[in-house]
Amino acid sequence: MVTISLKQSAAGSWHVYRCQTVLFRDLQLGPAISLAKEMARDEYHRLGHRVCVKMPGPSSTIMLARYADDDARVASTMAA
Repeated sequence: MVTISLKQSAAGSWHVYRCQTVLFRDLQLGPAISLAKEMARDEYHRLGHRVCVKMPGPSSTIMLARYADDDARVASTMAA
């Protein structure tokens, strides 16, 4: 499964990663989440890859979205 993740910088802005590669830097949280979810949807629909979007939470990782092919449909997506 491909992971799109959000990580906060020391300055408080957010970076969007695909696996271990940073794709976008210095975003506010709302736009970073929207961009990460859009990237995941696009990769799932265009290439059929299973993709999840995650970010760090106060005590554990928060799953923002998951696109997976279970019986040829999206297994789950979470609201924005």
